[in-house]
Amino acid sequence: MISEQEVLDFCEKVKDMDLKFQPSFFEITLAMALLHFSQQQCTWVVLETGMGGRLDATNVVRPEICIITNIGLDHTQFLGHTLEEIALEKAGIIKPNVPVVIGKRQKETFKVFEQIAKNNNAPIYFAEDERSTSWEIEKHDLPIYQVSNLRTALTCLKVLGFNVHQNKIDSLLMNLRQHTGIFGRLTKIQAEPTVYIDVSHNSDGIKETLRHVKPKGKLHIIYGCSQDKNILEILSLFPQNCSLHLCAFSNTRSKTHKELKTTQQSDARIAAVHQNVNNAVKQIMLLLEENDILLVTGSFFLISDLDQDVCNFSS
Repeated sequence: MISEQEVLDFCEKVKDMDLKFQPSFFEITLAMALLHFSQQQCTWVVLETGMGGRLDATNVVRPEICIITNIGLDHTQFLGHTLEEIALEKAGIIKPNVPVVIGKRQKETFKVFEQIAKNNNAPIYFAEDERSTSWEIEKHDLPIYQVSNLRTALTCLKVLGFNVHQNKIDSLLMNLRQHTGIFGRLTKIQAEPTVYIDVSHNSDGIKETLRHVKPKGKLHIIYGCSQDKNILEILSLFPQNCSLHLCAFSNTRSKTHKELKTTQQSDARIAAVHQNVNNAVKQIMLLLEENDILLVTGSFFLISDLDQDVCNFSS
């Protein structure tokens, strides 16, 4: 983890530079990250694009391997309005002679990736083709999308020449949060009644989450929404018999409490609108029966507002 002082020192250096343009927040933090990785002498860096790929600041890097997970309709105002258009932007990270792993075969995007990889003489691998390997991923209680993501990661390691044994996979998955700090990817923080914390924030993510959440009792949902998301479209994905609670979050990108109250008038499933996710969780927990599920989802910002005692109140 970079220190606060290192961040301040780097920003002062940027302010003193005689640049002919105004760098964006993302460009500044990327440059800071790359310098930090170099100073720490990192052996491997997993670098995620900010948005898209072709015009993304991260595309200045020539990597050992490129990975494209799956293509959904998100950030359409910047990336395009069809899966094919968005795939073209994502495929912009494909480099000459650098292998690329595609996480998911999609008929709308398959030819796009195949053609651009061919143009760049880049070996292309589809993670879904690795189902026949000896990796036993499905035996773990993972959401479907995490199974796909894990297979993509293992395929990437295989292409890079790493031999990852099953016992290592099992050990890592059993202690995932301790090893990686990963949290909020449909993280179960309580059972009977079950409480999930989830950062899905677009239609595709919400759909995948709901495929895994199958309560024997009633489904209660606390949903937080950013200003750039179509709240009515996402609300339409939630089951008709669920109990919905809308919640604002502290980040300025949150839809306001007033906006959420207006939305409540158009959907009878919405039981209440909250201003604080911690209070909302505690209130709804009092209503849950043993077979019910509470799902807290909709935004990284919403989940980041959760207090530590709320996240650990059950275990």
